[in-house]
Amino acid sequence: MTRFTQAELEAARDRLVPDVVAGGLRVLFCGINPGLMTAATGHHFARPGNRFWPVLHLSGFTPRLMKPAEQRELLSYGLGITNVVARATARADELSAEEYREGGRLLAAKVGALGPRWLAVVGVTAYRAAFDDRKAAVGPQERLVGDTRVWVLPNPSGLNAHWTTATMAQEFARLRTAAEED
Repeated sequence: MTRFTQAELEAARDRLVPDVVAGGLRVLFCGINPGLMTAATGHHFARPGNRFWPVLHLSGFTPRLMKPAEQRELLSYGLGITNVVARATARADELSAEEYREGGRLLAAKVGALGPRWLAVVGVTAYRAAFDDRKAAVGPQERLVGDTRVWVLPNPSGLNAHWTTATMAQEFARLRTAAEED
């Protein structure tokens, strides 16, 4: 992986990270917002300690462990990636409540246009803030976004010590099973 100086990472704050999307996806994964490493590389979930890519593989969504630079390959599996908030930050707690609400509104419009079968928001706190649902828990949600069902997944950040890679993979696998049954 390329090494970046702190100055290069800070400069990445203004870069937009393109979505990996197409119409009619099986599952559209939605991160909270890009971290600085993601913004610097242009690849989602690029920070070395992030467990998204290992969990995606361990849960059976991908046949092998993919690298962030291979993110476009997800489309061939009917999967995509976007974010609730486009602005890159060092930590998600730098985002305002208004950014989350606006991000939820924009995400709903994006989901309406793309029509994935499932929207999988990785991070219960982000989901609660974006969709004003204080009681949401990890798992399938009652709410639909348009015709799209919603599943909240644990945040794969290495900072989320409440979930191990194995327990996250089990929750991702529950979603995979539900998506395959559609």
